[in-house]
Amino acid sequence: MRIIPSNYTKTTDLPLKLHISFEAVFEYLESIIQQKNHYLYHAAVKLLEEYKAYPELRLGFEDPKKLEKYNAQIDKLLDILFPEMLQTNEIKAASIPFEFTTFKLSTRFEKLLDDAGDEYRLKLRNFDENNTYILSCAFILGYCYHVNIDFRRPFYYDIPTSTGLIKHYKTLYNGDFFKVKPLANAPEITDEDIHLLLDNFNNIDIWKEKFPPNSYEFKGFGIINLVDATGDQSLTNLKENLLKNDQEAFNRIGESIAKLYNSSTIEFGISSYTRIDHHFEFNRTIENNSFITNKLEVKNNSFESFFCNGIASKVFENKELLAISDIQKYGEQNNLNGFYKALKANHIESIILVPLQLNENLLVLLELVSPKKYELNSINAYKLKDVIPDFKIAVKRFIEEFNNKLESIIQENYTAIHPSVKWKFYEEAEQHLFSIKNNQKIHNLNSIVFEQVTPLYGQSDIKGSSTARNIAIQEDLVKQLKLASAIIEKAFKKYKLPIYNDLIFRIEECLHNIKKGLNSGDENSLTDFLQKDIYPVFNHLKKLDKTLQNDISDYMNLIDDELHVIYYKRKMYDDSVNTLNETLARFIDQKQEEAQEMFPHYFERYKTDGIDHNMYIGQSLVKNKTYDPIYLNNLRLWQLQMMCEVEQIAHHLKSTLPHPLEIASLILVHSNPLAIKFRMDEKKFDVDGAYNIRYEIIKKRIDKVHIKNTNERLTKPGKIAIVYSQSKDMTDYMQHIKYLQSNGYLLNTIEELDLENLQGISGLKALRVTINYSNSLNNTLNEVLKQ
Repeated sequence: MRIIPSNYTKTTDLPLKLHISFEAVFEYLESIIQQKNHYLYHAAVKLLEEYKAYPELRLGFEDPKKLEKYNAQIDKLLDILFPEMLQTNEIKAASIPFEFTTFKLSTRFEKLLDDAGDEYRLKLRNFDENNTYILSCAFILGYCYHVNIDFRRPFYYDIPTSTGLIKHYKTLYNGDFFKVKPLANAPEITDEDIHLLLDNFNNIDIWKEKFPPNSYEFKGFGIINLVDATGDQSLTNLKENLLKNDQEAFNRIGESIAKLYNSSTIEFGISSYTRIDHHFEFNRTIENNSFITNKLEVKNNSFESFFCNGIASKVFENKELLAISDIQKYGEQNNLNGFYKALKANHIESIILVPLQLNENLLVLLELVSPKKYELNSINAYKLKDVIPDFKIAVKRFIEEFNNKLESIIQENYTAIHPSVKWKFYEEAEQHLFSIKNNQKIHNLNSIVFEQVTPLYGQSDIKGSSTARNIAIQEDLVKQLKLASAIIEKAFKKYKLPIYNDLIFRIEECLHNIKKGLNSGDENSLTDFLQKDIYPVFNHLKKLDKTLQNDISDYMNLIDDELHVIYYKRKMYDDSVNTLNETLARFIDQKQEEAQEMFPHYFERYKTDGIDHNMYIGQSLVKNKTYDPIYLNNLRLWQLQMMCEVEQIAHHLKSTLPHPLEIASLILVHSNPLAIKFRMDEKKFDVDGAYNIRYEIIKKRIDKVHIKNTNERLTKPGKIAIVYSQSKDMTDYMQHIKYLQSNGYLLNTIEELDLENLQGISGLKALRVTINYSNSLNNTLNEVLKQ
């Protein structure tokens, strides 16, 4: 007899004093011998006589270890409860309740445990050891006091098979072979006690007071039966995962389906299709989860040539479930079409297709696939009927979440609706939706305008970017022409054709023009000259001469595939600009998070040859907050300090760039509040009103302005220019400058400058301050540079 000891840790005595006894079996045998014509009469007489030698089996014992002592006797005695004919059918065992020791297992039960492996331990899945005491008390209430308490929950054993599949078995308990009675130390249980206990399930102290440890005797044993509930459990788990709102649960659907089909090889996929006019097309929404559309075959086929007429009609038009049990046979009957090739590429031999019509134009196919022929077929396809409605709910949610993510990405990356002002857009959208919901006159979406906001503008432009880029292009073109000329010169020396000398002359002419200066269109003209006149000669020379062939190959390897010119110096420049821009943008974005915490404001930044940024602050921009001018003053100080730090980053980055770059920074101060309006056509905010346009004009022209009566540009590396028109602004910024000088951001020199008049604009002034590059970098700046 196989004995499986308890896998639970006994932390305290139970109210039940467990007395293992087989008295119920002896009483049954004695009832048999009262009937002399019973077919088991002689066997019962013989067994009772034999077991007079083992009185302890009837009287009982408390030590579970004695199960080993009487192993053979108990095994033989319980044979009457384990008929030979049912040994391989029933999953049954004798057990000690609340002790969880199991013995005398049926043959089928033992086979399950053998297949599970040596490491497996028999343990209830959803049993809470901490509640064992209370559950045993509730058991006593029901048995001794006939209190109808439905405290029992279905318990399950999860037992792995030899193939690794986990099967689920529900436990059923037979209580015909034991008795429970109170002992001398058991308190009397009144109706009032019962009512108290019913309202205090989790109060262990009350239960121990009414049912002290070892106050009741359990005498006998129990019989447990296991029922294979894998299908029901898999169906339940499948429905739970379908209804859960998380990606992990959605990913577990395949595992649940495999268990539903008692298979470790069945997998689950989804593909989606869009109806356009009167035909379907492949949809990429959930392509990566599909076994049908995730291979190249689908990209080279139209919908009509990919699927056969049978699938198109039954699945897509009639929305009927379809099973194909032999993919090879299907392919032979349908000219090895794209559908067949896609499945074969995924090593699929049988499939079930379940169509779900989500809306008029969107159909989703559930794909159950197996690498085995006939494992999926039209008979077991009907197992899915009960869960198709849940599938539909889950897939709808999946599609909605996918679309929400798309919208989030679009809003984050392509539109200018800053988080600080989204509330205004939501308010307007809600008005629109409510008018539709309540069948009112449709509320047209109004323009989004924020009145009385103060602008702040700043820029950190790469100094001399146009000149530097042109020089880089020139150097690449000169190098390219010289290499081409060298090849033609070798050809002329060897073959003495005058046409080669003519080409050398024309190349020299191009070189002379490019060295004088790069004009618009020069790069295209040069490319055309090379394509039409030089490269045909190169193709001829490659066939003619092995040495020249190698030279031409080396030349062509230096040519960029897209630009068709040498892209070396310019790439160094472009890479440097990209690195500088990305680093500065990342830093400004990090600093903006801090600034938004101080007081919400509108912010946008964009990359050109450097970084420009716009900010607006004011009462109309915020909801449920009170604006005060101190927040404008604070934001101006923050901006100036941030610009100092941007200069520090650019300065320390300069030595690490392939092409050294410098920036020149500028801040435009505008104290008069203005209005900004969201331009629906451009999906961005812009100033509103003719008077406010003056501010935009200044922004566009200010970076090229000169100091009055000089040829000196206002912006220059190592300095920050602060442009203003009102003396009050100068006073405010002088305070900020002195503060930053005291903290080591700026040197003590301050220039007060008058600026030349711009077209239609006069009276602009500027302060210019010098960055203190010797100031040590703080931790934030160092982190940005490391990134």
